[in-house]
Order: sequence, then structure tokens, then C-alpha cells
Amino acid sequence: MSDESVRETVESVESDVDVDVVVVGAGVAGLYLLHRLRAMDLSARAFETGDDVGGTWYWNRYPGARCDVQSVDYSYSFDPELDETWEWSERYATQPEILGYLQHVADKHDLRRDITFSTRVDGATWDDDAASWTVRVEPAEGGDVEAVTCRWYVMATGCLSAPKSPDVEGHERFAGEVHFTSRWPHEGVDFTGRRVGVIGTGSSAIQSIPIIASQASEITVFQRTPNFAVPARNGPVRDDKRREIEADRVAYRHEARWSPAGVPREVPEESALQVSAEERERRYEEAWQEGTIFSMLGAFNDLIVNAEANDTAAEFVRGKIRETVDDPDTAESLCPTDYPIGTKRLCLDTNYYETFNEDHVTLVDLREEPIATITEAGIDTAERSFEFDDLVFATGFDAMTGAIVAVDIEGRDGTELKDRWADGPHTYLGLMTVGFPNLFMITGPQSPSVLSNMAVSIEQHVDWTCDAIAHMRDRGFRVMEPTEDAERGWVQHANDYADITLFPRANSWYMGANVPGKARVTLPYVGGVDRYRGICDSVVEQDYLGFALRGLDDERVNDGVVARVQPDVTIMLETMEELQIPEIHTLSVDEARGLMQAMGAESPPGPDVGEIVDGSLPGADGDLDYRLYRPDTPGPHAIVAYFHGGGWVLGDTTSDDPLCRDLCVRSGAVVVSVNYRHAPEDRFPAAADDGVAAVRWIADHATELGGVPGELAVAGWSAGGNVAAVACQQLRDAGGPLISGQLLINPVIDCDLSRASYAENGEGYGLTTALMSWFWDHYADETERCDPKASPIRADDLSGLPPAVIVTCEFDPLRDEGRAYAEALEAAGVDVRHISGRGLIHTAIGAVDVLLSPVPYREEIAAGLRGFFRSPVSATASVG
Repeated sequence: MSDESVRETVESVESDVDVDVVVVGAGVAGLYLLHRLRAMDLSARAFETGDDVGGTWYWNRYPGARCDVQSVDYSYSFDPELDETWEWSERYATQPEILGYLQHVADKHDLRRDITFSTRVDGATWDDDAASWTVRVEPAEGGDVEAVTCRWYVMATGCLSAPKSPDVEGHERFAGEVHFTSRWPHEGVDFTGRRVGVIGTGSSAIQSIPIIASQASEITVFQRTPNFAVPARNGPVRDDKRREIEADRVAYRHEARWSPAGVPREVPEESALQVSAEERERRYEEAWQEGTIFSMLGAFNDLIVNAEANDTAAEFVRGKIRETVDDPDTAESLCPTDYPIGTKRLCLDTNYYETFNEDHVTLVDLREEPIATITEAGIDTAERSFEFDDLVFATGFDAMTGAIVAVDIEGRDGTELKDRWADGPHTYLGLMTVGFPNLFMITGPQSPSVLSNMAVSIEQHVDWTCDAIAHMRDRGFRVMEPTEDAERGWVQHANDYADITLFPRANSWYMGANVPGKARVTLPYVGGVDRYRGICDSVVEQDYLGFALRGLDDERVNDGVVARVQPDVTIMLETMEELQIPEIHTLSVDEARGLMQAMGAESPPGPDVGEIVDGSLPGADGDLDYRLYRPDTPGPHAIVAYFHGGGWVLGDTTSDDPLCRDLCVRSGAVVVSVNYRHAPEDRFPAAADDGVAAVRWIADHATELGGVPGELAVAGWSAGGNVAAVACQQLRDAGGPLISGQLLINPVIDCDLSRASYAENGEGYGLTTALMSWFWDHYADETERCDPKASPIRADDLSGLPPAVIVTCEFDPLRDEGRAYAEALEAAGVDVRHISGRGLIHTAIGAVDVLLSPVPYREEIAAGLRGFFRSPVSATASVG
């Protein structure tokens, strides 16, 4: 079909709707959408409940309302003339100035003519046959409902636009004036000489309380949960910031788009725990003086993933609160202690903590003195009564999903969006959701949104949405919808990212925890603006991976999952690539060993154990070194004979030290890591023979090693897994000693490199096909490799072997041979537990204290080890 005929077909199709696109909202997102859609020659109509543009900045007029991202960053980049013609008066613009900016943009681009103001969207219904939405709208003050049909329906309602209803007993009884920071009177409120009660200490309260206190005769703040705040140090845009932008505005905007938070700043490389206390204090003080929400959390690279590191920042801020607030009890009440800093939105303040030094300001800590009820005269707590002239509810919003599900959106087969999201949002890229074709959500849940500079994230979402619509239009497609696999994969990826951070530890609106009955899930995507943008771009580059597109005569389903590798594994792979570490198969053996030794020296040591003992034992042809890891609990203990990885060429008793420590602590067993002879100096079957000899010796000396005789498991990782598997077969054939179980982690089981996992994972995931060939070439001649002592899966008889725990990883070239061995053992009657590491690579399980995503698998491995033994065995301590 030619481009011209496609265009003619689409134009005739679009004529069956009132407008091409309906946009809900006329804030930052809605205005840019209208601008883009008009440039695409698409008809669009926006509906806005307010009587002017502005969105959040139309409604949020409470005292002190400001943006918490610097004004020069929180601004459009699509129109360079705006930067030249609009000059911000302050670092953090007030609500009136931001609203004025958006009004200026609307006027400059004549956007109001496409907006119907004072109109509320009541609902929308998808018609699958017509491939269109019917959107129901009505006057904001009530009146006749109008139905508008459109091909594409875009929710640009904002993340913080659905006010949360008060959940305080008796709130409707108060006889005085009641105000909500989320819907402040446009004419303002004069609190001069009045007694004011404020419920809430979130961002809007922190901004408004100092100003209300400057007017009121009395102000009492009722605090449920204290928040961390850093001083805004507001004033004119700083000269250094202005110079940075004006030096190369295009480059600055580009850097913002590809930065973690949507604001250009240097990304730290050190952990807070790697520097001295003095250096840590210096950096935090510098961040405190900088006055941005990104400075404190950007001081080190691990503040949002490492609780111990995070607490250093939290304690610094708590110290500042104690320095500022005169009354020690009040200061302690204002100090957050039950969640990590940054897991609730960090607030910017202007004299917030100082306000509590004023005599007419009182703080009531509701954790110690909860509200019993609101009365006609004021508030009764469990201990006393307060009388007020005014109550201010600074109780926040039903964030991210509230404004979307507040509209009755009915998708395919009559499914309501609010019902489909009852257990939390299900989206693909935070942009679309299965069952609701052609519905786009700007900065929707599971996108960076509120964890970023919203202006940058909004522009990215609008651009992606408009480009997708253009893609459909230009190719004759009428319907676009994510596939179930793609959506499921994205939700999993978003949750995986959240799970390696500290965000789930806070009961915050990021988690939906501020709204009773709302599902508790991490709502924003925590992987950063830059990573998210890259993923969205890759979806497009892969011809809209994860989407089904349908036209009049054509349907294309490009099913697939994006970002399947665990997030922290991805980061580790990227770091390794940046370090330009030589590929091992290109090195000599000596060079490879030196490289591995150097890399091992940089690895975290792993958890502490009760005792470490180094020794030697007789191998098949000479002594072998071993290292024994003993739990810190009274013995005797079960014993695990462990063999390290390294392709029979690299490594020694200490190369898997962190993993051995972790196994010891989690399993409560003695772990004996035994070396074996290495190729090419000692080729096949030297390693296998040493493994058998080592296990025999350990079994014979169990008592003196602090073990329980007869309670012996054999374990190994990679080539060490090969040694362990072979030892179990050889000892079975020799009649003993009895082995309680075998733990094979990413084992080399076969010499066949033609399995699918080699094709899928043979490049880009650490262990490569080329490296496995290098290992095999050094270890065994081709004529020897099919011997069961080299490829244990090729043994004639697999029955009668010890129970097995076999661990494979999704992105490991060895994955399929490990799976095949598990299946073969099970078919032979062996008790097998197969642990499949989703999103992990060959080296992930052993990356103790480096990667967080393998932690649940290491716990499952340890549980499997404990299950091998007859005598009770328990973990010796809790490890991360």
C-alpha cells in the first residue's frame, strides 16, 4: 500500500468521529498535547474543570505554594522562544508566577480555542466495533451531558490532582471555616488574629504553615508523620545556574532528558559508607546549602538502596532539625525515624522548622496524642480539647491513579478501569493498559513522573504518545493496545526496581498508603528518567514491541517483554562495559588469573561468620587447600563441601568467598571450600578426581571439622558445579561415602554448546559462548568431553544419586543444560528442586552485597541445603 493510499484510507476512517483526540486536562501536559496535535493536523478538544489553564497550578493556591524543582528546569523545552522571552523571578516560582507562565504559553500558541473550560469529564466508553471512544462531559456546575466521540483518548489529569477526602472522625461537624490546601479559595484567606488548626505536615503544609503562622494569633499543627525537609534558600535564579544554562541551552535540555531525575547534575560514584565521616559530613553540608530536593539524595550513589547509608543522611537532617528547633521534645517529634529519607517526597521549606520556635505555634504529635474527633468548636485529642476559628486540611491527594480512576472509564467488554486496577495499576510503560485501546495516560503510574522533574517527564510522554498516534495514522492502523505479556512484564520490571530500593519501607503516597483501602504498591517507576526514556525508545526501535496494532484490513501483534534483566544486574553489566574490562577469552591464562584476582579484591567480603579456618587436605595427586567457614552457633553442624567456579582454569578456595560466607550464614552449615587442580597445567580429569578425593576426606574427618558424621552435602558453582555433580556420580558408583544432597549453582553439565541458551545468552551477559569454548579448550580434548566425568548429563545411569537443588539463571548460557540435568535426574527418580533465577545472569547468585535481586534465591538455596540434612539446621543470622 502506498503512503498516499494509506493517508486517504485514514482520513476517511477518522471522519466517523467528532474529533481525532480528546484530552482531559489543560495543565502542563494538556497544553503541550494540544500544541503537538495541532502540528500533526489532528483535531483535538481538551476539557478542563477549571475556568482557565494551569491544571495543578490553577487549583493549588494555598499560601506558599511553589514548585520544588527550580523554575528554569520546571519549564517547557519545546519552544526555545519561551526561554528567551520569559524570565523567572525566583529559583522556585510561586503558584501565581507558574500559572502566569502557563497562561502565557496558552496565549502565545493560541491553545485556548481547543479547550472547553468549566467542564468535567464524567466518563468514557470504548466501542470496539467503531474503534472509538465516546467521552461524556458535563458543565462543572451541573447540566446537560454531552457525548463526544474520538479515536484517541488522552488522560492529562496530572499525578496530584485528585484531593484525598479527610479521614478524620467528625470532620463534617466543625462550625468554623474549613479549607483544603488542594482546593484553596481563589480569593485567598486572611488568618489575621485567628486561631488555626492545621492537619497534616506534608509538602503543602510545610510550605503554608510558616505563612499562616505569620498571620494567625494561634496555630496548632497536628502531625501524623513527620517529614524530612531541606531549606529552599529561595531567591533570584543564581548566576552560576543561569550561566550553566545559557552557555549551551540545547545541550542543557538534552542532558536533562537523559538524567536520572530530569535535572542535569553529576551522578556520584561513591557509597556513603566508602568515605570518611568527615567527608560524608562535608558533602551533606554542601547539599544542605545547595537547597534542592535532589542535592541531599544525590550526595552518594546508594542512599536510596542501602539502609545503613541512608541513615547517615537521615541522621544529618535530624541533626539539623535539632539544631534549629529550640524545644528538644518538639524537635524530636519533628524528626522522622520510622522510614528512610527520600522514600517519602523530600520537601523544600522556608523557615518551617524555625516556625515552631514561635510562642503561638504548637505541635501535636498524633502518634502520642491521637485525634479523638473533630467537634463543632475544634478538635478533641485523647488528652485535651482545642478550639479554632479555622481548620486547614493539608491531607494531600489520591496520587497518580486517583484522577484517572475518578473518571468512569469503560474499556473492552465493559471492563471498568477502576475495577481492573483494584489491586494496583497495571500498565505498559505507564502509558497504556490492556483492555483499554487508544487510551493514553500522561505521566501515569509506573512511569518516573513524581520522582522526576515533571516538565521533562511530561514532554517525553506527550512526544511518545503523539509519535505513536502518528505511527498509527501513517500506517493505516486504528487501534493500539499493549499485549498482556508486555504489560505483565512491565509491571514486574517496575516492581523489581522498587524492590531493590528502600521505597517500600515507607507508608507514603508513593506506595498509595495515604488512601485507606488503596492497594499498596509502588506507584512511580523508580529507575530514573534516563533509563525509562531509553526503554521507551527501545520499544519504538523494536517496531513497538509489546503492542498490538489493528487497522481495517490489517492486524500486527508484536508481542514481547522489554527490560527482562533484573534492574541491578543491568546496572552491573553497564558498569562493567564502562570499565572496558578485557574479555577473558582474549587473554593468556596468567593474564586472566591476574584479572580475576584483582576483581575479586574489589568485591565486598560478604557477611561475617563464626570462624574461618584455612587448611589443606590430600587430593588425588597432592595436597589441596581449603577454607572452612563455621557458623557462629554451637556445633556440631552439617557440612557442605563446596567447589568454586572458574571454568576449571581460574579461582581458588577464596574466589567464591562472599558466596561461601552467605551459604554458611543462611544455611547454618559448615562450608568447606576446596581448591582443585586447574587446567591447562592439569587437564581433565584432574579437577574431577580431586573433587572425589576431597569429598571422601571431608566425610572421613567430619567430626574433627566440627561436623555431624553422615550429614554431608556437595555443592559448587559453574565449573565447581560440574566437579560436585561428577563427585556425586563417582561416589555413588564407588559405594560411598553417603552424600545427603547436591547443590549445583549454574553448573557446567554438558560440552554441547549448541543449546538455545547459548544462542540467546552467549553475548552481553558476562559469561559468553567464546569464554566457555576457551574454558573447554584448556580443560579437555574434544575426544574427552563426552565422558560423564566431564559432561555428567551423559552418564548412562542417573538413578540413585543424592537429592539435588539445581539453580539456573534466565540469562546464562548454561541455563538449558542445567534445566536438562534437573529434568534427567527427576526422570531417573532423584528428588530435584529446580530454582530458576528470573532476570539473572551467570554471576548473579554469587554477587553477594553487590546485587539485591538474587537475595530471595540465595535464601531459597539455603533452605534447600537445610532440607538435605536429618538433624535440625537453622540460619545463624539475618543477612540482606
